[in-house]
Amino acid sequence: MAPAPLTGRTALVTGATGFIGSVLVRRLCEEGAVVYAVSRQPPPTASPDVRWLSGHLDDLSTVQRVFDAVNPRLVFHLASHVAGARDLALVMPTFHGNLASTVNLLTVATERGCDRIVLTGSLEEPTEAAAPSSPYAAAKHAASGYARMFHALFGIPVIMLRLFMVYGPGQADSKKLIPSVITALLRGDPPRVSSGSREIDWIYVEDVVAAMMAAVDAPAAVGSTVDVGSGALVSIRSIVEHLTELVNPRIQPLFGALADRPLEQVRVADTARTASLIGWKPKVSLDEGLRRTVEWYAERVRRG
Repeated sequence: MAPAPLTGRTALVTGATGFIGSVLVRRLCEEGAVVYAVSRQPPPTASPDVRWLSGHLDDLSTVQRVFDAVNPRLVFHLASHVAGARDLALVMPTFHGNLASTVNLLTVATERGCDRIVLTGSLEEPTEAAAPSSPYAAAKHAASGYARMFHALFGIPVIMLRLFMVYGPGQADSKKLIPSVITALLRGDPPRVSSGSREIDWIYVEDVVAAMMAAVDAPAAVGSTVDVGSGALVSIRSIVEHLTELVNPRIQPLFGALADRPLEQVRVADTARTASLIGWKPKVSLDEGLRRTVEWYAERVRRG
């Protein structure tokens, strides 16, 4: 199922300066959409093809102002407070950044109307009766519940994409595993990591954006949560060892230097169901994706 042409369709992207959001904005522009981007602060340099708005989406009046100004037909909600630590201090930031912002967006979209809302969930969301493993996981889980409610009660055309572990060029968060390991190796330092035993479903950022594009016109998926992952589990240790071979095989990573987090999710994406609902399958292999990512960071180190 190929995504319908987007030429002339008005798209609103929240969290547009983020890792995934910036790739999505570029892709939407390439497809001919009229792109409005929202972030807390617009970037210092921006494409003339993108119309930037600023504001905090946990404020209902801000969301109303954005919809009144844009009248979007497509909404991609990527704005999020991304922090997986198990800290009390993260409860309120993740509540406001991940849950309140989503409820505000769903409320205003229901009032104003739109053709499609694409929300981004997380593999960290618990299954069935399990407790969320972090404030971030709890907020994402609650946001998905609200989305299902808005669809069931008010008919809003929302699709929840459950993103697995996204990686790739441009990921600037130094707390994430792959950026931290690559940058340490490029400096000549041994990466400090956990035991590496956790197995994770890794998915390349451009494949994630392709899934978002496919969700724009996928009626069978409306009201559903759809997995966006590779369909395979690979341990953290294997990723770190692979990156070490690509960057500097002489370095020995320090496994066990960091404690393993409690209540980590081990889940693999149901890619067959995703293909049936939105017609999407991942294209970039893990080997190729890691190679591209290392090259991106190495090029920036060469540039100083």
